[in-house]
Amino acid sequence: MASRVMVRMAPALKGRRGPLTLTQAAVQRLKELQTSSAPEEQNKTLKIGIQGKGCSGNAYTLSWVAEPKKFDEKVTQDGVTVLIDSKALLTLIGTEMDWFEGKLASQFVFNNPNIKGACGCGESFLV
Repeated sequence: MASRVMVRMAPALKGRRGPLTLTQAAVQRLKELQTSSAPEEQNKTLKIGIQGKGCSGNAYTLSWVAEPKKFDEKVTQDGVTVLIDSKALLTLIGTEMDWFEGKLASQFVFNNPNIKGACGCGESFLV
């Protein structure tokens, strides 16, 4: 018995959106951090990763690195470059990174559509 295979044309591909978008507030804050750091630190790039910790299981990590690792994803927007750890890439797809300044705290905030739950304090999340 012969099997049949159906072939359909795929729709035209649209422009690929990066795995992470930065708000203007985040872009501005990253530029401030890079220019206000010591001269030997100004060539470093912010790297975003995910670490298993907290009551919901995952938390974001931010670190300054001199060189990207082999499979790190590079995101450049408005003159700012951010690296995404290869292990965190699938979790971060579609995420918006924002900078929040309040009276009691100032911090980067991640609006991630992939999150299924978060702890009460907002430090950790579940995918």
